[in-house]
Amino acid sequence: MTIAVTGGTGFVGQALLDAAAAQGLAVRALARKPQGLREGVEWVAGDLGDTAALAALVNGAEAVIHVAGVTIAPDPAGFESGNVAGTLNLAEAALAAGVPRFVLVSSLSAREPELSAYGKSKARAEQIIKSSGLDWTIVRPPAVYGPRDRDMFELFRAASWGVVPVPASGRTSVLHAGDLALLLLALVTGGEAVTHRTFEPDDGRHRGWGHDELARAIGWSVGRRVRVIGLSRRTMEWAAKVDGLLRGALAKLTLDRAGYMAHPDWVVSPSARVPLEVWHPQVETREGLRATAVWYREMGWL
Repeated sequence: MTIAVTGGTGFVGQALLDAAAAQGLAVRALARKPQGLREGVEWVAGDLGDTAALAALVNGAEAVIHVAGVTIAPDPAGFESGNVAGTLNLAEAALAAGVPRFVLVSSLSAREPELSAYGKSKARAEQIIKSSGLDWTIVRPPAVYGPRDRDMFELFRAASWGVVPVPASGRTSVLHAGDLALLLLALVTGGEAVTHRTFEPDDGRHRGWGHDELARAIGWSVGRRVRVIGLSRRTMEWAAKVDGLLRGALAKLTLDRAGYMAHPDWVVSPSARVPLEVWHPQVETREGLRATAVWYREMGWL
């Protein structure tokens, strides 16, 4: 079996390539920049706007796992180009090549598309796949953490300083990248239990994590008793403007992100859980957080 993968150079994509290698699966992965040799991986140079590269990517593949996406953009057009047009291009390439399976990595933000341009673009990408005629499955991950991640890393770094800012209220689900990777591979074979369905996976914790609970768990993972500061939406928007001024295009907290992060409910829906016979989480979150903190330290990030 050959699996065509987008986003293979990113955080989740790297975890997916690791999992595929462990299962002896061949992967053909799209990459904008030249990549080093990696056993079991054939790199295809190009991006989601390159129709010739997409045709080469999916040619002869038994499944597509579409991980790539734009999470930070200066305006809605950036999300539209990466998440909507890119998904359409890939779906058309998969249809033309007769690929039998398509797994789309979306986001819980697609559940509330009015909150952000990012969420709206993810919801539009989902609609493209649903109406494509492909044998599809959509995965809406919650907050994903693990080695190589640079988004949740901001919370680990803050915890190492002893103060963790979080949204003032609300709850969220979380998921280790390794568990997400195993789910994506489990969905490749399809079947009635998963085809034409949208799943919201998590770590198995009932009702997710309160933002303050998660902040303290991250503090524990780095060996600190942290002070948790709850931020209102207005304060988060102000902080986003400051982050933009200080870090420019490298800013992690944007106004668009502040819009959906302030939403009080990012807990997965019980009705959208993955059937247990297909997949279940293996990483206990506190231990996963601690292992992630160890990786950050070994890499010199903390």
